[in-house]
Amino acid sequence: MPTDQEPDTYSALEAAESSPAQFVRWFREVAPYVHAFRGKTFVVAFGGELVRDGALSVLVQDLSLLSALGIRLVLVHGSLPQVNEQLRLKGYDLQFSRGLEPTGAAALECAKEASGEIRLDIEAAFSQGLPNTPMSGSHIRVVSGNFVTARPAGVIDGVDYLHTGLVRKIDTESIKFAIERGSAVVLLSPLGFSPTGDAFNLAMADLATSVAVSLRAEKLIFLTDSPGVLDEDGSVDTELARADADALLDRGELEEETAFYLKHASLAVKRGVARAHLVPYGQDGSVLLEIFTHDGVGTMVVEDTLDDLRPATIDDVGAILSLIEPLEADGTLVPRPRSVIERDVECFTVLEHDGVIYGCAALYPYKDELMAEMACLIVNPEWQGTGEGEILLRHMESRARAVGMKRIFVLTTRTSHWFIKRGFVQGGISDLPHAKQQHYNRSRNSMIFIKKI
Repeated sequence: MPTDQEPDTYSALEAAESSPAQFVRWFREVAPYVHAFRGKTFVVAFGGELVRDGALSVLVQDLSLLSALGIRLVLVHGSLPQVNEQLRLKGYDLQFSRGLEPTGAAALECAKEASGEIRLDIEAAFSQGLPNTPMSGSHIRVVSGNFVTARPAGVIDGVDYLHTGLVRKIDTESIKFAIERGSAVVLLSPLGFSPTGDAFNLAMADLATSVAVSLRAEKLIFLTDSPGVLDEDGSVDTELARADADALLDRGELEEETAFYLKHASLAVKRGVARAHLVPYGQDGSVLLEIFTHDGVGTMVVEDTLDDLRPATIDDVGAILSLIEPLEADGTLVPRPRSVIERDVECFTVLEHDGVIYGCAALYPYKDELMAEMACLIVNPEWQGTGEGEILLRHMESRARAVGMKRIFVLTTRTSHWFIKRGFVQGGISDLPHAKQQHYNRSRNSMIFIKKI
């Protein structure tokens, strides 16, 4: 088995030789992600613990692959354990922990030294080019500089925080120029500079969040020592709506490191970052697995639920019928009488804005086959084109996963391409749950599409 320090560089070749069909299938499955993320900006943030634990070289190899695939990268590193080691070696009793703490003159010098050493280590890692390694043939330029303007944290509750700073401004234009036109990787250390020329010690997570928000990044990825947010059964919760993440944080039951990074991930998504991830750096290839596989290996936070996405109630039946009736009239949907909607109302989710319901969807689990049917996915035509359909789809997938379903299916006569673009594959009647097979309306000849969740 490959280790974090010595990845098996021949695994892909061996896989291709031992099972060509499996290798080709895997390559084809990855292709949609490559197309989707080419030209997008990822902010990847990691603490000094990753460097201390010897995981830097493997991470850089994986990041170089992302760069080769056209993903624009901004890296933000921390240096907490290295700063503490510098303080210890110099005889200071002070030791930093996560969170906002005062930084004296001596501690600032230690922060500068630690950041300088880590920056050089990262630049050296990106300069690798040995044959028979993932870095062979790579020519990646790393750009660092004074991209971050900082301000002093000031006096808080009577305590002067001295050289501890907060982000005032990110030079987004210069960063974009470097990653877009210069095709470079931008590397940011946890230091910022004021217009007066003073340096300030910054928190890595705060800096990474500010950069991702300023750049409107597609992803903010925190590489952590923890596996991510865990379910009650101990498995990783691979996707969280921001509202659910905030609820978990409010309960105060999460492990300290997980809660720390989840808080920043939620904040980034709230401020416009499309996706924020907590990924364990201890797992070999975790960044690639998180990006290029359906479920990933860490926890992803998304703005999955708008404030107006909620379970339907009996009072919503009339509005649901008004959405359904035009599609029943033109044959897109099977007619459903009011009594059926009233009976199944708990299966429905609705989108509501200012008291107007403009979208809905229903989920019907078949627990014996671990499958669920999604039906009545509708968005008012006046609201279409702004992503509400995808929000409903993701919510239905999340609901299905929450009750233990492994696959979700739809029956459609008009919208096959929409579902194909979102990962569904065509199936047959025999692929449906047994109970659904018995009630399949052959006269409609609906197409069947299935998706693994």
